[in-house]
Amino acid sequence: MLKYLKKYRLFCILAPLFMVGEVAMDLWQPDLMAKIVDQGVLQSNFGLIIKVGVQMILCVLAGGASGVLCGVFANIASQGFGNDLRKDLFGHIMSLSFSQTDRFSTGSLITRLSNDVTQVQNMVGLAIRGLVRNGVMFLGGVFMLWRQSPRFSLVAACGFPFLLALIVFFLKKASPLFRIVQEKLDGVNHVMQEDVAGARVVKAFVKEDYELGRFDRANDALCEQNLRVQTLLAFLGPGMNIIMNLCVVAVILVGGITVKNGGDLTPGSIMAAITYLTQILGGIGFMANIFQTFTRAKASADRINEVLQSPPTITDGENGQPETARGMVEFRDVSFTYPGTTQHVLEHIDLTVRQGETLAIIGATGSGKSTLIDLIPRFYDVTEGEVLVDGRNVRDYTLAGLREKISVVMQRAELYSRPIEENIRWGAPEATPEEIKAAATAAQADGFICEKEYGYHTPVSEGGHSLSGGQKQRVSVARALLKPHEILIFDDATSALDLRTEAALYNALQAQDPDSTKIIIAQRIASVRRADRIVVLDNGRIAATGTHDELMAHSEIYRDIYRSQQKEGGAA
Repeated sequence: MLKYLKKYRLFCILAPLFMVGEVAMDLWQPDLMAKIVDQGVLQSNFGLIIKVGVQMILCVLAGGASGVLCGVFANIASQGFGNDLRKDLFGHIMSLSFSQTDRFSTGSLITRLSNDVTQVQNMVGLAIRGLVRNGVMFLGGVFMLWRQSPRFSLVAACGFPFLLALIVFFLKKASPLFRIVQEKLDGVNHVMQEDVAGARVVKAFVKEDYELGRFDRANDALCEQNLRVQTLLAFLGPGMNIIMNLCVVAVILVGGITVKNGGDLTPGSIMAAITYLTQILGGIGFMANIFQTFTRAKASADRINEVLQSPPTITDGENGQPETARGMVEFRDVSFTYPGTTQHVLEHIDLTVRQGETLAIIGATGSGKSTLIDLIPRFYDVTEGEVLVDGRNVRDYTLAGLREKISVVMQRAELYSRPIEENIRWGAPEATPEEIKAAATAAQADGFICEKEYGYHTPVSEGGHSLSGGQKQRVSVARALLKPHEILIFDDATSALDLRTEAALYNALQAQDPDSTKIIIAQRIASVRRADRIVVLDNGRIAATGTHDELMAHSEIYRDIYRSQQKEGGAA
């Protein structure tokens, strides 16, 4: 991830330089204080006290200014690093296939994109400032302590191994626990994301208490894991304080014995030595906090790299798209199995859809209808066989080139929190208001849109909850019709419409878009009976193909569907 800091290397250099200036001022202060005590206070030299006092004030101001500039440059570098990393991570997530995002889970990806990136970003900012500060403070403090007396340096040398051993022990114990903390946070985000998105279902089934309990369990697990880590690390601070205080006591004893025996130490030098020793050992303690942050950030960085180092399983082909655009689709001996499973969802599918043809696909739930059309824009890749568009294997297209030829209306109408007009224009950003209205009219959406107070400028709430199911479907259809396409796919996209509105939509579609290839998945025979051909899927295989009349004559499965819908009043 260091590549993300290259862009901010100037700030990564300036911040430590100003930090060195701040530390230099901090290290000079005890020496000036010793001079005030020994040459000013003890000798009643008030002129020197004022002179050195002014120097100390100037040091404080200079050190403060250096610290502020260091903080500004370090924040620019760390915030820029986090910004770039988050953008790249989001872009990579968007490039992953459906099977890969399913493997990571939505909640986990949200945690990695937010909390994990923040942990690494904080580590970068702390490293730029803290590592330099404490490294220089340690080396400078040891030198200044040695200047006061080599005996004091020996005291610091005796305390250092104990501090280091304490830090290493506790951080080694805590390191694996931080990853578990992030995984528990994944669980909290997963429950929250599911319940917020499915709030209407939760309320409809009066499952608020159940979901509260589910969230409580996930949150309690996170809290318990955090407490485990923090309880472990709670021993680190007091342990370090004990060692530092013992060192301070040792300095006082050594200094007192030396002075008593007529040595060359003065009260000022002893005070300075105590200050330097505190700075040295305190710096080591702060380094422990840095290493703690680094340990947690390392766990987060590993999780981020798991995503960044997962190459998309569905990638661009080597060849461009053909010069002529026809909209023909072919399935050649296609079989498909979802990743992580062994059972075929589709088996040995051979099917050709000609340009301008309207092909309908019908079958029982779970027969593989949606899976079949997901293979055309390469939402998934076939397990066996090949899918061709205009005579070229879909794997040979660039993903953008392939998907620009196809317009899909999903089974679930996904709308965004922006005006209706922008939702329709989403696939064709340059579309004029007249083109938007024409698409909405064909989709049978213009009527209800114009009845709203703000018409096409009416805001849509998050998830499209401000519209009914049928309204959302019609807006989704209008969006698909407006997008330039050669192949139009309806994945049970009119299930919320009444038969009259659905028939008007298909009539308008045939009149305004006669040249595009249309593939329609539906549950109702009334939705597919006017198609040029109808394919009956049964357990992942093609059971029959033909027109409505041909299937009524030769397909028992189709007749069973027809009769069951006749009894329910679902066929026209």
